[in-house]
Amino acid sequence: MSRETLLVGLAHPDDEVGMAGTILAQIARGDRVVIVWLSRGEMTEAFGPLDLQSVAARRTGQGLRAAEILGAEGRFLDFPDTRIEATRDAATEVARLICEIKPTGLLTWGDAWVRGMRHPDHQAAGQIFRDATLLARIAKLVAPLAPHRENIPVFTLRDVHSPLPTAAIDVTPHREKIAELARFYFTGVGFGDPEWMENRLLEIGSRWGALYAEEFDAWETDAGRLTTTLLPAPPLAGQVHPTRQKTLP
Repeated sequence: MSRETLLVGLAHPDDEVGMAGTILAQIARGDRVVIVWLSRGEMTEAFGPLDLQSVAARRTGQGLRAAEILGAEGRFLDFPDTRIEATRDAATEVARLICEIKPTGLLTWGDAWVRGMRHPDHQAAGQIFRDATLLARIAKLVAPLAPHRENIPVFTLRDVHSPLPTAAIDVTPHREKIAELARFYFTGVGFGDPEWMENRLLEIGSRWGALYAEEFDAWETDAGRLTTTLLPAPPLAGQVHPTRQKTLP
């Protein structure tokens, strides 16, 4: 069984609450999961008048502890909270990180229309990570690192109005750890109400014949399926862009 590497690309610590079960499922399979937060979430008001540097330090600690709860690797970049912009430079920075991590799949933010989901940082972070998977293929851009040209299927958090195909993950075996993470963030920053999480997982599960489930937009794989992990992902049927470049003489 090949070992997969799932890159989880997010804007702020606590964004991973909505995909905790899927992260846990991938790790339970024996795979590597790397969570990368672009910012440290320093603009939160959860700590009252505490200065930004002190808030950033606390939030960094929360993110690393959350990764520990999930059994994942956690990394932070230094983009400014509420000011993340999907620029070429931002995508290039993340592309170099992708060349280091060498993921076999990406889970990130996608298109969104409702409050919370459509936070500008979320939208920008998703664009940055999705663009970076393509820029990571360009040797002259990521040098001196070797380009990462393997296929990286993209999955994104699903908005209620999304028209994209759906991939659903049965997260029933991981409910206790999901609840632990929700309690951790709810106590720490007031987000992740355990009752809300429970109802969300039950509602999604009811659509897929599972007790608890999470669902995502499937950008580059077959969809409409209930599985136990995102990866390995079945390839999209039909004509797709080749994954390798031929070196000409």
